[in-house]
Amino acid sequence: MNWPSAIKGFQAYLKLEKSLSANSIEAYTRDVQRLYEYTETQVPTINPENIVLKDLRQFINWVNELGMIPSSQARTLSGIKAFYKYMLMEDIIKSDPSELLESPKITRKLPDTLSYEDINKLIDAIDLSKPEGARNKAILETLYGCGLRVSELTELKLSNLYLDIEFIKVFGKGSKERLVPIGGSAVKALKIWIEQVRGHNPIKKGEEDYVFLNRRGSRLSRVYIFMVIKDLALKTGLKKTISPHTFRHSFATHLVEGGADLRAVQEMLGHESITTTEIYTHLDKEYLKGTIIQFHPRN
Repeated sequence: MNWPSAIKGFQAYLKLEKSLSANSIEAYTRDVQRLYEYTETQVPTINPENIVLKDLRQFINWVNELGMIPSSQARTLSGIKAFYKYMLMEDIIKSDPSELLESPKITRKLPDTLSYEDINKLIDAIDLSKPEGARNKAILETLYGCGLRVSELTELKLSNLYLDIEFIKVFGKGSKERLVPIGGSAVKALKIWIEQVRGHNPIKKGEEDYVFLNRRGSRLSRVYIFMVIKDLALKTGLKKTISPHTFRHSFATHLVEGGADLRAVQEMLGHESITTTEIYTHLDKEYLKGTIIQFHPRN
């Protein structure tokens, strides 16, 4: 089997069997194509089913020499492991060459977070005299109030809002469904946007159920959400580099700082593993340490 055929089969498996989103499929494909690029330049005669552990280790050395950082190497290896798991399941190979491949050791960087005061400043900076102001306020309130990923926000639908009982239904990675509580501030902002502003522009056919639309009636892109947040950060003079994901980190951090159960935070964030959520306990310890240093009379 040649590389293009193997990659095409892998994409079909990710879509039909694993039900992954288009973004996830693109990321996994990019990982395998990087390995394909390596074989074309270094060992052009080798096909996917002929790869052995030694080849994969040499591939890691190759991307390392190209300057790929350890976290990106680990991400790439994750995609390659998924690819060879697929090859094994389809009986294209008899043994998995990536099984004993070790990921590079990486230092886990604690994500940037915003204080509650920073979040209030960003929300207060929104110009509510403009039609998009109500929408942008609802976006920030929902990002922070529910800890959503940006893709979950752009895909949020009216039919999945249960504002009367303060819950929303979200479809996360792998189209996994979860119910997330939504607080009063976010509910109020959403109702203003939906009931008073959203319907004033024509809505594009097929986009009627999406919550957040642009002035042409199409759902917002992830890039547009990034730009809204970047502009507000500039407007308020915020020095941190922030993104929609910063609101998700802030949501989780503030919950943990307030004493929320880690399992509950895991459920709300849609983390498959509790170990992913545990990073917020490290943030909490940093917060406590900083508080002691700042306020303890013996420091």
